[in-house]
Amino acid sequence: MHNILVIGAGKIGAVVADLLVDTPEAGGYRVTVADRSATLLAGIAADPRRSARLSTLVLDVNDPAQLQAALAGRFAVLSAAPFHLTLQIAQAARAAGVHYLDLTEDVASTRAIRGLSQGAPTAFIPQCGLAPGFISIVAADLARQFDSLDSVRMRVGALPAYPSNALNYNLTWSTEGVINEYCEPCEAIVDGAVREVPALEEREEFSLDGVLYEAFNTSGGLGTLCETLAGKVRTLNYRTIRYPGHAAIMKALLHDLRLKDRRGVLKDILEQALPATMQDVVIVFVTVSGPRDGRLQQETYARKVYSHVLAGKMRSAIQITTASSLCAMLDMLASGALPTAGFVRQEDVPLAAFLGNRFGQVYAADALAHAA
Repeated sequence: MHNILVIGAGKIGAVVADLLVDTPEAGGYRVTVADRSATLLAGIAADPRRSARLSTLVLDVNDPAQLQAALAGRFAVLSAAPFHLTLQIAQAARAAGVHYLDLTEDVASTRAIRGLSQGAPTAFIPQCGLAPGFISIVAADLARQFDSLDSVRMRVGALPAYPSNALNYNLTWSTEGVINEYCEPCEAIVDGAVREVPALEEREEFSLDGVLYEAFNTSGGLGTLCETLAGKVRTLNYRTIRYPGHAAIMKALLHDLRLKDRRGVLKDILEQALPATMQDVVIVFVTVSGPRDGRLQQETYARKVYSHVLAGKMRSAIQITTASSLCAMLDMLASGALPTAGFVRQEDVPLAAFLGNRFGQVYAADALAHAA
């Protein structure tokens, strides 16, 4: 049984822990969830059914001694902590000789982790969530079906199933993460050249299943695909899906009111004004085009995942997709299906292997494709 440390007891970390300890003991996991908040940890520890394989630890990640002690003897550390803590957790994992996986969308952190992974005896697998993460696995799988590539367009959204405010949005995951991806420059390939494009720009509209959506540039969703496909594709971009009107209001808040420079204030505003919801839907929409058999052709992957009961509890769609992706990558690492040393890219994971995994299969489950 593999001994795992999950750092972060919030919306995603708690679900990751539940999924991992819900597995059979053979090929299963023993999990310690660490967080600086004793209150969050108390909610996790309150489940007596999982007490034999689930424990909690009050941990200040900013204390190197505490972090090293927490990592001792672990098979892997899974970071579900805020993006600004990513690098120091990865550095501690390297020092402890522990496999490292995370959910970060932060481009700078991922670049630093790649450098950190050089020559490492353990695996470093960042960006294991929905986007970046699963979206790159899908895009790479479609891309392999062509003789060469013209365009790869990736769209993902985590949306309320029943929008009811001017932003047409509810808080479904990390507020800090949302703000970060709305502010930082976005990677793209434009006319064959790797470029940075501004967040919240290049807005487009499209319909899926009769519902109108907008999509616009956000940071981090491409993962490492820009580097992987550089020189191989004319157009590569990632955009976040929202309901129409969202981008205009966020641009006013971030730029006109200059809250881009006061992100803590914006975080407080959003968390005070926007209620959380468990009734959400995740949309994955990827379109790839290129020549195949002498003709320009196109392939599209479209999937919706709704909130549902998972591991005995009602989970939001973003919890299901993000936590399941991270668990699937860990599971494949533990079974030897992924490299056990150095940097591992999401796009190198075969889609069929991911969907065949006991955690990754939620993306293909018919029951989750409809509102509960």
